[in-house]
Amino acid sequence: MTALFRLALAAWLLAIASPTFAGQATVAVASSLQFAFPTLVERFRAQGGAPVRINYGASGTFRRQIAQGAPFELFLSADEQSVLALHEAGFTEDAGRVYAVGRLAWIQSAGRGALPSEEDALSAVEAAIAAHRAGEGRPRVALANPEHAPYGIAARQALEQAGLWEASAPLRVMGENVSQAARFALADEARGGLVAYSLALAPTLAERAEHVLIPADRHTPLRQRMALMPGASESARALYAWLQGREAREILARFGFQAPDAR
Repeated sequence: MTALFRLALAAWLLAIASPTFAGQATVAVASSLQFAFPTLVERFRAQGGAPVRINYGASGTFRRQIAQGAPFELFLSADEQSVLALHEAGFTEDAGRVYAVGRLAWIQSAGRGALPSEEDALSAVEAAIAAHRAGEGRPRVALANPEHAPYGIAARQALEQAGLWEASAPLRVMGENVSQAARFALADEARGGLVAYSLALAPTLAERAEHVLIPADRHTPLRQRMALMPGASESARALYAWLQGREAREILARFGFQAPDAR
């Protein structure tokens, strides 16, 4: 680790550690939850829960930050591996709990072209590749970076299974997380993108976009796990317990997440 990187990390840790409310829970939250989590926190607070400081990002990035000492108390990952790897290395209190199962979706701007059927969900990618090969421009295909985003891994797996990963290389644009990938997917130069179903359902995107689910057998199941860090506050523990309850699961279902026991 370079001296410059250590200095930058120390400054960042100090910034997120600065208290805003007494008893506040500091939480690292996968970007696939960017629209669902505020609703969860609103209901938690309405029932007497403490304030929550939310940090959104890619699960793989949070995994590295926690291993480097980031003072998060609770981590909601978009996959299981990030949490389990942290637990094995001693950075979480236990192996945590699977709180939801996500789905991958193709999203595109309304009117951008024919929306694929679920049976042929990647036909829009095939059409983009064909247009590029015919010299009709470079219609971008967005996804989250598979290096640190679970939904990016799922997108790559779906493209590989369809034999489109290599062919789509000139068209791919990577988001640092799945939320950024969704924004890229709706840009003027994009044909669309592979993002979290929960983002496709969000009102701010749904009003100007169309989507279709990618069949669940096209990628590894997106089992999303959460865990507490050692020494987590009572506020974080209360949130962690509440997120395992019925009301939280009902809210997550409205945003396209399946309950972990539904599979």
